[in-house]
Amino acid sequence: MPRRSPRARRKPGGAKLPQAPRVRSAPGRARPATKRAKHAAKGTGRRVPGAAAKPKPARKPLAGARPVIRTGAPRPRRFAAPDPVRVRAVLEQLRELYPDAKCALDFRSPLELLVATILSAQCTDERVNKVTPALFAAYPDASALAAADPAALEKAIHSTGFFRNKAKSIREASADIVTKHGGQVPRTLEELTALRGVGRKTANVVLGNAYGIPGVVVDTHVARLSHRLGLTNETDPVKIEFALMPLVPRELWTLFSHWLILHGRAVCNARKPLCSRCPLAPHCPRLGVSASA
Repeated sequence: MPRRSPRARRKPGGAKLPQAPRVRSAPGRARPATKRAKHAAKGTGRRVPGAAAKPKPARKPLAGARPVIRTGAPRPRRFAAPDPVRVRAVLEQLRELYPDAKCALDFRSPLELLVATILSAQCTDERVNKVTPALFAAYPDASALAAADPAALEKAIHSTGFFRNKAKSIREASADIVTKHGGQVPRTLEELTALRGVGRKTANVVLGNAYGIPGVVVDTHVARLSHRLGLTNETDPVKIEFALMPLVPRELWTLFSHWLILHGRAVCNARKPLCSRCPLAPHCPRLGVSASA
């Protein structure tokens, strides 16, 4: 005999009794809490569905903490193409603020500036200026630097940090200068960047300050300020350099780099810029700045 399904085995006349419709709460609204649910949750620290949440007490400021000052109206958060009128106003203001801007590294020749710039990576200019006098007295030219004992050279520049990599770059770049350029530091960007251990930043520093050939130097200060001022939205140093070149007159490229470096150290620092006393504030969109002093 074939097996019948459960539905077929149902007794005739066994119709279901009508049930009360299920109450559903409106979308976005919790069900009202019953007395039994409130009593069960009492003392457990759990929130009863439908019960109003207790307001959190306001946090008290820490003793001695400085209040964060938000200056000016809300600023745009998206990058827009820089206005030439605003860029000219920024340049004129920077010229007035830093009329005596110059390279902070001490040097007497293009070779000394090249070596000092290599040492300045991840190091302050003041520290480099303390190291270079004794270094150049011991190694006065490219031939001496190329033939320097690695251990002795590393010891001489130890306080600048990353001394092994820097010593290797100095020795290899000096060897290239001796063998390929007759002991003289080259005068073109292509020849300088072809030296081992020399990038565009170092090459532009040498060209602009030792040979008077304008170049945009992009270090951490220039990269930070060029974004905050709304001059470029690029993050790669080479792309930042090429984005700034058409905005700034060519004869001001070297000075413009010095201006931004000095302003970044004095006012527009990385953690909390001093926007309340910055003369560039009327022309600055302050992109990426959430709080300032």
